[in-house]
Amino acid sequence: MAVELKDLTKRADNYSQWYNELVVKADLAEQSAVRGCMVIKPYGYAIWEKMQQQLDKMFKETGHVNAYFPLLIPKSFLSREAEHVEGFAKECAVVTHHRLMNAPDGSGVVVDPDARLEEELIIRPTSETIIWNTYKNWITSYRDLPILVNQWANVMRWEMRTRMFLRTAEFLWQEGHTAHATAEEAQAEAIKMLNVYGDFAEKYMAVPVVKGVKSANERFAGALETYTIEAMMQDGKALQSGTSHFLGQNFAKAFDVKFVNKQNQLEYVWASSWGVSTRLMGALIMTHSDDNGLVLPPHLAPIQVVIVPIYKNDDQRAEISEKVLPIVEALRAKGISVKYDDADNRRPGFKFADYELKGVPVRLAIGARDLANGTVEIMRRDTLEKETDALDTITERIPALLEEIQDNIYRKALSRREERTVKVDNYEDFKAALEGGNFILAHWDGSSETEERIKEETKATIRCIPLDSPDEEGVDMLTGKPSHRRVLFARNY
Repeated sequence: MAVELKDLTKRADNYSQWYNELVVKADLAEQSAVRGCMVIKPYGYAIWEKMQQQLDKMFKETGHVNAYFPLLIPKSFLSREAEHVEGFAKECAVVTHHRLMNAPDGSGVVVDPDARLEEELIIRPTSETIIWNTYKNWITSYRDLPILVNQWANVMRWEMRTRMFLRTAEFLWQEGHTAHATAEEAQAEAIKMLNVYGDFAEKYMAVPVVKGVKSANERFAGALETYTIEAMMQDGKALQSGTSHFLGQNFAKAFDVKFVNKQNQLEYVWASSWGVSTRLMGALIMTHSDDNGLVLPPHLAPIQVVIVPIYKNDDQRAEISEKVLPIVEALRAKGISVKYDDADNRRPGFKFADYELKGVPVRLAIGARDLANGTVEIMRRDTLEKETDALDTITERIPALLEEIQDNIYRKALSRREERTVKVDNYEDFKAALEGGNFILAHWDGSSETEERIKEETKATIRCIPLDSPDEEGVDMLTGKPSHRRVLFARNY
């Protein structure tokens, strides 16, 4: 059975299939009865909860508060900001009726034709419209600003081709929506939240990211600027892992949200919005995991340490438990999540394979011989290396070991990205580098037409214009037109 648990497709054989299998085998999620929607299972949700708790703490430290807005949005609201509705029109699920009835022929329930809504309602694809309609009631003066609100919610975007966590019709996320008195404040907010996302990705997910601004073609519908964090997966593809938008006054104008400024003049409010979703789960899986299963960063692992006793009889089991339970309590007192698995319905070998598959960072095994020697076997999930340590000092060793693992998997991911980030100056080299699964820094002439042609011919997009990209004179690899800096190209999820 343990062999079956680890019977994963190899990444080198079929990376996409490896990912799909791992999500299911590691008990993270499964397909649901609703097309394109997933069931997030308890172990998967426990990881999301840890992400959510940490992000929520970071949001509150930067002055934000949580609120909740309706799931359903009047269709007319989406018509008010033309670019916004065009961006989401093809993904909207529409509620047209409010009642069911028994079918006259007794075949089941049908929609009651007399229960048609006067105005159709849209299941939110994002909440800018309903929130800005609400802010109109909250804002009259500069004294009411800024408003720094976040919402934890679900949204629906009717995706045709779905993959669990990466792209599903319904997903969980947070969306921040802020209102400001000046353009400078709103712009600063968008960049501040981009940096919060970057810090979270690198310090907690152990995922290195490139921070940048999107091209006009890739910008959020209705935004003046979209900032992004882009992560490299093990196959060299990019995953957009969080975005932050400077919305200017577009939504304030669409919903007539004005305020009296300090000069006693009426003007439109300035806005930002920003969000990350359960797509971060996909980033976590694809950045670190291996052919044996998940590799989880200790900062987000639901179980950071698992202790498995190895015993032949109840007396040995009791003797091991007597020694181990104080260790469990001592580690928990240090804020470490520990599971002591002394269940007798599964053999130790099965447990080892299962916890390896689920990415538990540290596994301790202790048997009668270990007890006699005062030792314990330690296995690190990141390297699969085993070592023996003294039982009496293990509580001092574990916190440092968890930080060591966290740092190691970050450095491993960073090293991979650095090795697979290349500069190219001509189109043939560009296409060859793409096939190798790389991030490519290349010159671009700034035109949407060139960007679109490259996308059509190679399936690569401009992931971002990196914020730390230096000025560098060059020419576009396709058109030969002047360029003043390199941008980041990659194929993406």
